[in-house]
Amino acid sequence: MELPVLNAENAAPNQKGIQVTERALKRIRVAMAKEGVSTQDGGLRLGIQGGGCSGLSYNIRFVSQPRERDRVYNFEEVRVFVDPKSFIYLHGMILDYEETLMRQGFNFINPNSTKSCGCGSSFSG
Repeated sequence: MELPVLNAENAAPNQKGIQVTERALKRIRVAMAKEGVSTQDGGLRLGIQGGGCSGLSYNIRFVSQPRERDRVYNFEEVRVFVDPKSFIYLHGMILDYEETLMRQGFNFINPNSTKSCGCGSSFSG
């Protein structure tokens, strides 16, 4: 099944960055409104941290503003922030949102992942 994937509006053509599916973008908008995060200043922070069953874990949260060295990706009125360390592991990935009977949540489709675990929130690069 082909996913409707969106490139960041501020990304150069053929630039390996972060992509987001339409399903994920819709869910991010809803969650930002629910959390009271401004689309003007705030956004979604994607990152990685040590730990998890495969060595690295994905980290996702809403923040009120980007950090100084963050890469900022614009998807319509939603901004996605990625710190330089996490970008090494996340460039070229697609953020999707999955809603099934068994699972509901964001799904990281990451070409840099060499091994992932069953929970889908941990990987090794």
